[in-house]
Amino acid sequence: MNKVQKYHDAPLNEREWEALDEIVIENARRNLIGRRFIDIYGPLGQGVQSVINDIFEESERGSLSYHGEELDISSSTQRIHLNIPLLYKDFGLFWRDIEQAKALDIPIDFSPAANAVAQTALLEDDLIFNGSKQFHVPGLTNVKGHLSHIRSDWMKSGNAFTDVVEARNKLLKMGQSGPYALVLSPDLFALLHRVHQGTNVLEIEHIRELVTDGVFQSPVLKGQSGVLIATGRHNLDLVIAEDIETAYMDSENMNHFFRIYECIVPRIKRPSAICTLEDANE
Repeated sequence: MNKVQKYHDAPLNEREWEALDEIVIENARRNLIGRRFIDIYGPLGQGVQSVINDIFEESERGSLSYHGEELDISSSTQRIHLNIPLLYKDFGLFWRDIEQAKALDIPIDFSPAANAVAQTALLEDDLIFNGSKQFHVPGLTNVKGHLSHIRSDWMKSGNAFTDVVEARNKLLKMGQSGPYALVLSPDLFALLHRVHQGTNVLEIEHIRELVTDGVFQSPVLKGQSGVLIATGRHNLDLVIAEDIETAYMDSENMNHFFRIYECIVPRIKRPSAICTLEDANE
């Protein structure tokens, strides 16, 4: 069922719905950070409201034998149920703006939708990195059992690279051989864009040689903090019941209201795949 049929009271025709959806998808891709390195599980359907998460507290090795006569099953140390919350932001289109666009045969200005999806994307990343106490969802920076590294002063050339190497070594000792992704607060990310002393290369380029799944910044990481993650669905994934979607809600005082929404939850299966970079003063 297309959206003209699904939302027959909406003031948009098929071409206008397509333009709106294109703007929503484009701006979601532009703003989402977590999805750039986290594997996706789903979509499961918007009616699915919870999902099982198997947690593996320690990394184990397989068995070595001639005939494999004994079973060696990889089993979790804990199994929990995670609720899948609804993330959303609403926006409105004024009826006079719509009528003007139709009368002049010009595109409708969907800037309010672009703004709403950017705010929804920010909320998604906040859930991924910081979790939600309300829904008992841990984030990458605060999940129980994650590793941590007290970083040095990144104002001094070479310290950022050294700290990333040390955090990576801690993950390696836990059996997390990568690949890795690094996400930093904007303050720390900016400090990487300086020439590494003794070379003609920016420090971030040296770090990218170690962190092959990407180096990113996100405003949901506050102050001067960061997190190094060993990626892969065996360590973590993002459960999607319903991916980012646009729905028409209703009209009021002749103006029209829409909703950008999604149903997602991060699953952290191995907390030992995460190492936070923390400030000694915090």
